[in-house]
Amino acid sequence: MPLPIWILTGPTASGKTDIGLKIAENINAEVVSADSMLVYRGMDIGTEKPSLAVRSKIPHHLIDIVEPWQEYSVGQYVKDFEVVAQSLYQQGKLFIVVGGTALYLKAIMDGLFEGPPADWEYRDYLRSIAVEKGPNYLHKMLAEVDPETAAKLHFNDQKRVIRALEVFKTTGHRISSFQTQFGHKNPNHHCTPVAIDYDRDILYKRIETRVDRMFVRGLVDEVRTLLSNPLGLSKQASQALGYKEVIDFLRGKYTLSEVTSEIKQRTRRFAKRQMTWFRSFSNIHWIHASAESETTKLSEEVIEYLTQNKSLSKETR
Repeated sequence: MPLPIWILTGPTASGKTDIGLKIAENINAEVVSADSMLVYRGMDIGTEKPSLAVRSKIPHHLIDIVEPWQEYSVGQYVKDFEVVAQSLYQQGKLFIVVGGTALYLKAIMDGLFEGPPADWEYRDYLRSIAVEKGPNYLHKMLAEVDPETAAKLHFNDQKRVIRALEVFKTTGHRISSFQTQFGHKNPNHHCTPVAIDYDRDILYKRIETRVDRMFVRGLVDEVRTLLSNPLGLSKQASQALGYKEVIDFLRGKYTLSEVTSEIKQRTRRFAKRQMTWFRSFSNIHWIHASAESETTKLSEEVIEYLTQNKSLSKETR
């Protein structure tokens, strides 16, 4: 029998973490993270990680599970998620998946394409081409070797275009040929995703407030501390939104004002890409929030929707 999975997502700065906490309090549930940066220890401010005090009150899973110098893949996340989900289910505990890493959520809902490991040297090479010749050039490269995948990807979706080129270089086969199972519902789970949606202008203001708050809380000092470790940061961790830009700031690329503006701009772009992903989820339910929406009210709307769809009922557990 498929495992019932309750998912709460939304773009960055949509308040899903606080809403998820309120839901967990109301139904006595635990939280399973679906955020690719919350897995790293010591990366707290830039990810707005729930505090230890909060996590001592409401159990959280898949947070602080690897060191910042270690690599962590979506494949490993899926394995870790399955262990946690099955354990909680067997103990009879409710849980809610909260996070905005679309690839993690897609893997939970639709299964995972197990591709070759990252080739960072080749990725850096492709990024340099994109800088020199533009993202359209990479997209044309992909169209020549895998037109099916290229047709599905926007040329600005550089991360996925690069991954598709990387898979072809590594295996000699098109990524589309490996993905026949991807996009079909995961037979192991019955997922009910809910997403928080704001009008663009309101979301952008929330993003600006969030970035300002991160700097006030000490983001620069946090990054400086991470870099002081002799083991450094993994490629993945060092590319994290907010951290990459502050690293460049510490190396003299930006002034403080410039790096703040840069992070805000890149976060807005990231939120836009997230929304594109979420809209591709076939059964997602959107809950619209306004500038006046309160966390408690939004959490009640989520619970009401899921209760009506019987995703919390005993029949599904």
